[in-house]
Amino acid sequence: MCKERGRNRQGKFIVQKNIDVQLKNVFFSYNGAPILENVNLEIKYGAFAAIVGPNGGGKTTLLKLLLGLLKPDKGKVLILGKSPEKSRLRVGYMAQYAHLDLQFPVIVKDIVLMGRLGRSRLGWYSKADIKAAESSLAEVKLANYAGHRFSELSGGQRQRVLIARALCCDPELLLLDEPTANIDPQMGETLMEILQELNSRMTILLVSHDIGFVSQVVKSVICVNRQVLVHPTSSLNGMLIKEIYGGDFCMVRHDHSCSMKNHYHD
Repeated sequence: MCKERGRNRQGKFIVQKNIDVQLKNVFFSYNGAPILENVNLEIKYGAFAAIVGPNGGGKTTLLKLLLGLLKPDKGKVLILGKSPEKSRLRVGYMAQYAHLDLQFPVIVKDIVLMGRLGRSRLGWYSKADIKAAESSLAEVKLANYAGHRFSELSGGQRQRVLIARALCCDPELLLLDEPTANIDPQMGETLMEILQELNSRMTILLVSHDIGFVSQVVKSVICVNRQVLVHPTSSLNGMLIKEIYGGDFCMVRHDHSCSMKNHYHD
C-alpha cells in the first residue's frame, strides 16, 4: 500500500496513503499538438472506474502514461506510490485483443504465462508461475481451457484469457483497454461479473466506448477530452454525456436502446 502523502512544508509533491493512481499538473503533446492539459487525477485503492471520451480525446494517451509507456511533458505520474516504471510488476494490463495474431499456434496456458515475464532471470517458468497461471484461469472461469488453442475460443473467452494474463502477475492495479469490444451482451455481462469479483481485492480502470453498459457496473467515470474530470455514475445523464462526446449520439444499453437527445434516465 502507498505511504502517506500530501505536501510538505516546501510544497513538494509526495506520496499519499491509499491512492493507487495520482497525476499532478500533467501535460502531454504529440509533435507540439496538445493531447492532455493540466490533468489532476487521484484514484483511491478499491476504485472501479471507466475511462470514457471521444476518439482522439486522450484516453489511450492517459493509459500509456499510467503504464509508463509515455512520459509527460510536464507534471508527475505516480502509480502505487512510485513511478510507473518502478510499479510495472504490480500492474496488470490487458490490451485490445485485436492486436493479437489469431493464426499464431499458441495455447491458452502459454498466453496467460506471459503475464509472469520479467519476474525471473532464469529464462523459464517456475512452479509458482505455473500455479499462478492456473489460478488466474480459474478466476476467469476458464480452468478447463488451459490446453486449448487461443484461436479456437470465442471472443468472450479470448477476452477472459487476456484478463487472466493480466492477473497472472498478482496485480494491485488492473488496467483494461476495451474489454467488452467485439463480444456479445451475454459474454459482456459474464465479464463484468468477474471484474466485480476481482474489484474486491484490486483497483480496476477500464477504457470503454460502451458507456451505457459499463456505467451500470463501475463506481465512477473518468471523462477524458484533453482535460480529465471524474463523475460518479449516478450523475450521468444525456446532457453530461453530450458534453463529454461533443454532440448528439446514440448510447446503446444491453437491456434496451435509446437516443440520448432529450432522453434521460435516473
